Amino acid sequence: MLHIHPVRWMVVGGTMMAFGAAGPFLMVIQVLEPTFLLVFASFAASTGGFLVGMVGLASYGVQRRPPPSSGGGEPFR
Repeated sequence: MLHIHPVRWMVVGGTMMAFGAAGPFLMVIQVLEPTFLLVFASFAASTGGFLVGMVGLASYGVQRRPPPSSGGGEPFR
């Protein structure tokens, strides 16, 4: 597993999702000509950015989890 800080994963994912949203917007207002490669790249960036952001979010949750307590304390309710 790569040892990258979880916040960096989330920033990269957010950047990818921003490109995935900006690409189609620029195609709709006819700044960019919609080609198959550009449409596919926008879709892949949006989907990949969501997945990368979720990995960062899960890593952040695991990193911030308190250590398990030793002993036979109360179970979760």
